[in-house]
Amino acid sequence: MRLSEFDYDLPSELIAQSPSEPRDSSRLLVLHRTTGEIEHRGFRDVRQLLGEGDLLVFNDTKVIPARMQARKLPTGGRVELLLLAKRGEGTWEALVRGKHVVPGGRLALIPGGETQSRSPRAEEVEAEVVEDLGEGRRLLRFSASTTELLSDFGRVPLPPYIHEPLRNPERYQTVFARDPGSTAAPTAGLHFTVSLLNELQDQGVQFAFVTLHVGLDTFRPITEEEVERHPLHSEWVRVSAQVAESVRNAHRLGRKVVAVGTTSVRALETAAWMGEGLGGPRSISAWEGQTSLYITPGFSFRVVDALVTNFHLPRSTLLVMVSAFAGKEHIREAYRQARDLRYRFYSFGDAMMIL
Repeated sequence: MRLSEFDYDLPSELIAQSPSEPRDSSRLLVLHRTTGEIEHRGFRDVRQLLGEGDLLVFNDTKVIPARMQARKLPTGGRVELLLLAKRGEGTWEALVRGKHVVPGGRLALIPGGETQSRSPRAEEVEAEVVEDLGEGRRLLRFSASTTELLSDFGRVPLPPYIHEPLRNPERYQTVFARDPGSTAAPTAGLHFTVSLLNELQDQGVQFAFVTLHVGLDTFRPITEEEVERHPLHSEWVRVSAQVAESVRNAHRLGRKVVAVGTTSVRALETAAWMGEGLGGPRSISAWEGQTSLYITPGFSFRVVDALVTNFHLPRSTLLVMVSAFAGKEHIREAYRQARDLRYRFYSFGDAMMIL
């Protein structure tokens, strides 16, 4: 497939710069993937689209304050760091923006994290460049604990297309976030409020929580002209035995398994494919580890029956995934209507439900 098949034009004013208030007041485009029928609703209408016994699967990862500023030693040149994945206590894989950041070099971190308190040694923390991992990534070894590093130096890493400061960093967290490790939020989950979750539970909708720590590939565009040739970095995922059993129960009862966000899709389908042959085409087992599953059109979905998601960037792996789930032509028409009706796009934008 050609990359141009997953491109579209979007006026810049439709890129949401701030989240809806309240969270569940966003708009909802409903796409029926078997017929291509499209409905335009409000997000709270998910209550009408889900029935007793349906299973909503959320990603409970929590965004860490992973963006930091540093200066090179001894020259003082400025460098920006984005922590991507912890590789050991004090050691991180990071995306580095700056010139001549080479193995053996040293960086001095510049205080300015999200918290108001500062440790006595905040001015003294350094990072050693251990290895060049390619594509702007470096392996860094810090002279501070993870807790100190994040609290004293880190800021919430908003996507580059959001240009307005976020007054409340918690608005880039889901209300059910509990496992720190992501450098970007699982944004489909941002639409859910505690009250909406309670209402869904009262009507018999079931909940399950997986963990996938979102890394570099969420915001890295596809660069290969042949979509299938795009290299996808791995992300850490956990699907518990309890979640796997909840999925199997929903399937046995003929109820929908609804992934909230593309990260939940990737977690569930990874667990199903890693257990291939263990119980049939709809089987899923507990699984934990790194996933590099790349979902493109032609992929055979084993677990997910429906999807709640946001509107994704053109030429992105996420747009490719939703096209695999709903069909390229259906997604193209849905995005055309969303653009014409002035939906809000990307991380803080409106939502889509694919049934």
